Amino acid sequence: MSPAADGPCTDGTSYDDLVARVLAGAYGPDPAGLRISVAFSTRQAVRHAGRSGGYRNEVLSLRLGAAVGSCAVEPGALTDAAVEACVGADIAGLLAHELLPVRIAALDAYLMHVLPHEAAPGARPFPLPAGSSLEKSRARARAVVELLDVAPGARVLVVGVVNSLLEALRERGLTYVPCDLKGGTTEWDEPVATDALAELDRCDAVLASGMTLGNGTFEALRAHAAAHGTPLVMFAQTGSAVLPRFLGAGVSAVCAEPYPFFWLDGGPGTVHRYRDAGTAAASGRRTAGAAA
Repeated sequence: MSPAADGPCTDGTSYDDLVARVLAGAYGPDPAGLRISVAFSTRQAVRHAGRSGGYRNEVLSLRLGAAVGSCAVEPGALTDAAVEACVGADIAGLLAHELLPVRIAALDAYLMHVLPHEAAPGARPFPLPAGSSLEKSRARARAVVELLDVAPGARVLVVGVVNSLLEALRERGLTYVPCDLKGGTTEWDEPVATDALAELDRCDAVLASGMTLGNGTFEALRAHAAAHGTPLVMFAQTGSAVLPRFLGAGVSAVCAEPYPFFWLDGGPGTVHRYRDAGTAAASGRRTAGAAA
């Protein structure tokens, strides 16, 4: 572990600021001196038992020492040559790569290397039980939704539609606005909005996928949450070590899930949950007042 992980570190207030701090050595090791040893992509297609629809995922992962950093990409968008070119490349160079998913995966690998979740300040492990793909999806969803500090009846903007998350929100008595760049409908034929920013002002909280880092939409969500005090909870396979760095700068909580993800194995697993205590307390007071 880097010495930087032994004490507090000043995190960025925006994505660009965080990258600048990493390049300046704020977290310890010089990223120009650290090279990626393994690069790979993971592709999956899934339809959970009892569900009418399915989906596909593709994730770029970069290994730095014992750490693996990841970023989801649109299926088929990443060439084999792009993956292979990451092998042997230094982190500093990859943070300036022309492809945003490569930059995100490299940043995630670096931060996972210097601040692994098992030792990161504020991280709390949450066990996921063994089970089928649907059982593990629902367990992960409960771990995520528990991080929302809102009163029953609140409306949650869900950016990156996961049907198990929508189920878990309903179980808590919360309403939601599903949003995804792909549009379409949910498992229950609810229309899916495509413009998250257009929905923000009519929602009490935001639950967003780490995939927003990889498609360039995270920063607008973070800035809006910071400016308006809107609770923003991130569920992160993409950038699981990156997003906790924004706690208190718009992000209220993070459910961080590093590689290997729950959908790769039927055995038990672990996610790591982070909360910003000040943001959580403020959101709880605001939603309690609104419900009164």
